[in-house]
Amino acid sequence: MAEPRTRPPRGESRELTELRQLRTRQPELADAVDLHIALLELQRRVQARFPMPWIEVAPEWLKQQHAAGLPLLRFEDIPLDWTDFRLIFRQTADVLRRFDALDAADYQAIQAMSRDGHALEPLAVRWFNATAAPERLKKPRALQTTASPGALEQVLALAMRPFLERCADVVQQRADFTTWTHPHCPLCGGEPEFAVLTSTGDRMMICGRCTGRWRFDETACPFCKNDDRSLLPSFTSRDGLYRLYACDVCRRYVKAYDTRKGTRPVMLAVDSVATLPLDAAAIQRGYKG
Repeated sequence: MAEPRTRPPRGESRELTELRQLRTRQPELADAVDLHIALLELQRRVQARFPMPWIEVAPEWLKQQHAAGLPLLRFEDIPLDWTDFRLIFRQTADVLRRFDALDAADYQAIQAMSRDGHALEPLAVRWFNATAAPERLKKPRALQTTASPGALEQVLALAMRPFLERCADVVQQRADFTTWTHPHCPLCGGEPEFAVLTSTGDRMMICGRCTGRWRFDETACPFCKNDDRSLLPSFTSRDGLYRLYACDVCRRYVKAYDTRKGTRPVMLAVDSVATLPLDAAAIQRGYKG
């Protein structure tokens, strides 16, 4: 007798359903799946309360930024409620600590910072402008924290993602990025975290900060723009669903989901976990993400 099919909880997003199915298919990834489920649920709760931003983009300014290769999103465009942001910053650290992705000392330092009403705001602004608008960077005031820079970067990026993602949704509907040829995100200046191969064979980069997308030449490195094919090895997963593009010049790599082999759209939260074996193989060969 066939086992009854388990139905997802009512109202559950497809990403969460796919993550739970991935955990069943690949139990060795269960810890990583559970971490991403917890982060995704937290981020979606924030987005449910977050109003759709109203971003005015003057056509002439948009054209100038595009021509100069400068990102379009400005920090003041993000309708950020600092009370909400301090909460998700603190809760993100809670999730990472629960899954041992944040050590105890960094966790305590980040929790203390989240309770300081004057510490977090300038830090978030500086983190955003470091890639989106480096010309607007100001000399940072000394932070009274013992948290490591890597831990702060991780928590900030995850806490800011639901806000930046919603802004990217709005800007991408009003801007044309078909002629963008730069390796950084046209919206916020972030680096690609993942990629997707479309049905027409184009390779679209997915920003690791705002999840914005832009086309980038498949025959060039999306980090250093090296276009010597002999120095651009690639690897595929056994099922052909995923591809990893590496570069022997900068030693970086990016993974991609091939929609021509798949039955669904790319899902960053799902596909970044499903491809962890590809990460391990790349790191063994001396590449870094």
